[in-house]
Amino acid sequence: MKSAETKAIEVRAASGKYAVVCGSGAMARAPREIARLGKFSSVHILSSPFVWNALEKKIRLGLPARLAPYVHLFDDAESEKNLQSVEGLAQSLVAAGADRHALIVAIGGGVVGDVGGFVAASYLRGVALVQVPTTLVAQVDSALGGKTGVNLPEGKNLVGAFYPPRLVLADPEYLGTLPGREFRGGLAEVIKYGVIADTKLFAFLEKEMDAILRRDAKALEFVIRRSIAIKARVVSKDEKESGLREILNFGHTFGHALESVTNYRRFQHGEAVAWGMMCAALLGHEVAGTPADAVSRIVALVRRIGPLPPWPDAKPREIIDAMRADKKAREGKLRFVLAKKIGQARTYDGVAEKIVECILRCAPQVFVKPVESLGNCGG
Repeated sequence: MKSAETKAIEVRAASGKYAVVCGSGAMARAPREIARLGKFSSVHILSSPFVWNALEKKIRLGLPARLAPYVHLFDDAESEKNLQSVEGLAQSLVAAGADRHALIVAIGGGVVGDVGGFVAASYLRGVALVQVPTTLVAQVDSALGGKTGVNLPEGKNLVGAFYPPRLVLADPEYLGTLPGREFRGGLAEVIKYGVIADTKLFAFLEKEMDAILRRDAKALEFVIRRSIAIKARVVSKDEKESGLREILNFGHTFGHALESVTNYRRFQHGEAVAWGMMCAALLGHEVAGTPADAVSRIVALVRRIGPLPPWPDAKPREIIDAMRADKKAREGKLRFVLAKKIGQARTYDGVAEKIVECILRCAPQVFVKPVESLGNCGG
């Protein structure tokens, strides 16, 4: 199928507006889009060896010819998303002579975007940043909105900064080399947008998931643009996550805890979020009155993205303890984003831990059975 034309979606931030240029051929617009940002003394690419080896020729063609880029590579495994990576990249920038008028271009998936964004935010107290996301999860979620940061042993994304990019270039053509596991994991974030804000997107995913899994260009560009538009609208209204933006964390309190208790080595982020969304759907049934048929639809759609790594051999209390490190927790009390119905979500405070513990006990078995047959997990 013929893909749609490239489109720019505007995001408002406290530091000014920036564009998310999305669609096939978005990277071809890079020279003129970057030229609009002003003049830079040097360009510094932050990426991973795998991404750079796969995309170097395309990337170099898309960058301003007058500025030969410096290239700084680092391991983009979730376990390497830490302060040591930030320090190493900052030292590499110093060695390359990067000054306050330099431009950092972060090219890769969510880890590259988060780490590269935090480097840009902190190096010389802030230099210009362009995000070029090359995974589905990064294109629809992590590359826009200005969240940057790294993990600590105690939890995910506990050190970071809100630092919006000057430009985002989201080109679905770059997803062609994406491994199937990463692509499927990214679909979890797309499903999330349907659950929290867009019944039409959710219905489209139910109808066209097979085409999307085949990476049909037209279907894929539709869901990417729809997802970007939702996130752009949310973060433009609430940049610093003081209220509305919290809905973007649907499934993430569970997901981040699962990543933490497995030392970031079992799950890719989207896979953990997929498990987390199924848990959040069931918790919504117990706490928010989410209808059983809506829970069933959410779980069924998540299942369709493909097999997930198995539930970890961790006790429910261990996972709950990991949840206490979640940024949404307040005074040690757990808070969850739940969907009262598909297309509508909000944060719920003071959720009883006994119900959460029950969900966690049920999780390894509950999602291989019809939801309607399970009754009330919370008793």
